Amino acid sequence: MLYYLFTYLDKNFNFPGAGVFQYITFRAMGAIVLSLLIAAIYGSKLINYLRKLQIGETIRDLGLQGQMQKKGTPTMGGFIILASLLIPVLLFAKLDNVYIVLLIIATVWTCGIGFADDYIKVFKKDKEGLKGRFKIVGQVGLGLIVGLTLYFNDYVKIRVYEKARISTAVGEVQKYVDTHSLTTTLPFFKNNEIDYQLLGSFLPESLAWIPYVLIVIFIITAVSNGANITDGIDGLAAGTSAIIGLTLAIFAYLSGNKVFSQYLNIMMIPNSGEVVIFCTAFVGACIGFLWYNAYPAQVFMGDTGSLMLGSIIAVLALALRKELLIPVMCGIFLVENLSVIMQVSYFKYQKRKNGLEFAQKNRLFLMSPLHHHFQKKGYHEAKIVTRFWVIGIVLAVACLVTLKLR
Repeated sequence: MLYYLFTYLDKNFNFPGAGVFQYITFRAMGAIVLSLLIAAIYGSKLINYLRKLQIGETIRDLGLQGQMQKKGTPTMGGFIILASLLIPVLLFAKLDNVYIVLLIIATVWTCGIGFADDYIKVFKKDKEGLKGRFKIVGQVGLGLIVGLTLYFNDYVKIRVYEKARISTAVGEVQKYVDTHSLTTTLPFFKNNEIDYQLLGSFLPESLAWIPYVLIVIFIITAVSNGANITDGIDGLAAGTSAIIGLTLAIFAYLSGNKVFSQYLNIMMIPNSGEVVIFCTAFVGACIGFLWYNAYPAQVFMGDTGSLMLGSIIAVLALALRKELLIPVMCGIFLVENLSVIMQVSYFKYQKRKNGLEFAQKNRLFLMSPLHHHFQKKGYHEAKIVTRFWVIGIVLAVACLVTLKLR
């Protein structure tokens, strides 16, 4: 909104300083500062309000050190992230940008699913929360919206340059055309682009969108569930998400800038530079939430926040054509997910082969997800979180290295 206001003031009244809102970097810095301020100011008020309503987390005794001390800690803190993310985006971003619209829809959509789950747990006293099938339906619904938009929307384009250059009085100019395409980035390879259109080549033209949309649904469901599972100890999900968000902000800025994208020989995505504002607001919201969520947590984000974080990261990666980097970039989420799958599969295998008693005594991990395994081994949760953050930073650097290493 501020972008449109100051653009109007600049064009019609030559208002001093209004032109600075044309710069993505200025608006991105404004977004991150505002998100941090909102989280700091609004966060304490929301926590006090949640305590007044007695909206506390129900803790199951799993035998973890310090676990029962967290009983009664307010949950639904994801609303802190929601407010400190959406308000800066609405103020600083161009709201007619297709990627910004998709990201706002994803944010509100999955926050709603998470809130329904937390509401049932807290107010209905049902520890199971929202049934898994309803969560999946919600995630599939979002996947359909995102997949169909990216497939059919004419404003979703990439820039294709001609090989020949034209000499002019001021230098060489390279011709280009912005075209609607399903091409995505293939990391670590020199000719690093593949076209999803090939997946639907065997289908009638009217159904060629199905394989791509199924991939989008899978990615959104997997990443949002991965973030949800990772949210098990103080600060882990929020800190990891902030690292991923900063990585995606760098990709968004480089992919949306014609000079840097050509210099690095990476895919130029018109209008994707605007996504930087969303990314910086996202990072600011996560860091601001950590002010209250770092050990010992004053508030938990609940599914209201964790499902939202995962879906935002998935949609950002898809919009920036970096979804094939998700296994590396979201490596923490992936390992947490895999630890649960491996634990359950191994337990079922041992139960079938050696009986229930043997399976219970011979688990693959002491407990899953993986962060609980380390808790069972006696590590303090603050140390576990810090080490996971360090791993997350290493993975982020590995992703950024793909800009040059092919």
